[in-house]
Amino acid sequence: MDCSIVRTRHKGLFQVSTTDFFFPLVEDPYEQGWIACANVLSDLFALGLADADNLLMLLGASVRMAEPERDIVTRHLIRGFDDCARAAGTRVTGGQTTLNEWPLIGGVAMTCAVASEFIRPELGVPGDRIVLTKALGTQVAVNIREWLQTGSFERRLTLPAAAEESAAANTSPAAARTVLSPEAGNAAYVKARRGMCRLNRTAARLMHRYGAHGATDVTGFGVRGHCANLAANQKQPVDLVLHSLPVIAGMCAVDDHLKGMFRLRAGYSAETSGGLLVLLPSQEAAEAYCRELEAEDGEPAWIIGEVVAGSGEAVLADDLVVIEI
Repeated sequence: MDCSIVRTRHKGLFQVSTTDFFFPLVEDPYEQGWIACANVLSDLFALGLADADNLLMLLGASVRMAEPERDIVTRHLIRGFDDCARAAGTRVTGGQTTLNEWPLIGGVAMTCAVASEFIRPELGVPGDRIVLTKALGTQVAVNIREWLQTGSFERRLTLPAAAEESAAANTSPAAARTVLSPEAGNAAYVKARRGMCRLNRTAARLMHRYGAHGATDVTGFGVRGHCANLAANQKQPVDLVLHSLPVIAGMCAVDDHLKGMFRLRAGYSAETSGGLLVLLPSQEAAEAYCRELEAEDGEPAWIIGEVVAGSGEAVLADDLVVIEI
């Protein structure tokens, strides 16, 4: 589902690989390189594979930049990617570079493993609990940061919140600040950066300890989109029902004000280097998993739903709760 899993010519040994690449999301090229590497590795982590044998780097240097600027940015992208690989216990052994309109960074992650070392995302059964290891809302947060940096924050957030409101009542800078202050917007961006940089490696390792029935990582399809993919991939006919969405504080308010432009409350807002969605066999196992993950990584995880008999769909509970983080 997230990775290519190929049986090799060597008895009992599988090659597991994945690839992805990204355009700039954050201002710091070093941090962008780190985030790109963390996101590529998350596909392996979603299989419970905490160790990658090696990485290849995919790099695009921007032709729109002056040469000195391009050299500095490209150098920092490479260093961030390489440092993240080392932090994950692996290394970059090769790759490919090209010229591109925009800076681009990504890679290929690969490992060889026997079947007992990874957990295929297909063993979910009714009664399983769904755990999410990172808060949602990164797409909203990075857009808010861009609006703040480009001076368009107040204009963006003074769009009418409802059709019946008059334009005059909602077009002042003060109106924008009632939705979200610039200070809160910057704080959300800091939280998003911290989450995107955090590796899902510990979450992967703990999947084995607590008997996980499968997982996926939350990226471009949003939490509900990835839940739907995970539900459809199970051997048993099940639905994944979400009763809670942990979201970076203020991000739902912004999206609500913008009439669901990011589809955050609906569960379809894209994430980058998002958390793992893990299916665990009981409430007790899920609670223990969350406790140990927080103890090791210093950040919380949440039980956000459960698996029920169904037809391979992701469903939002009628009493869905947004947990502001």
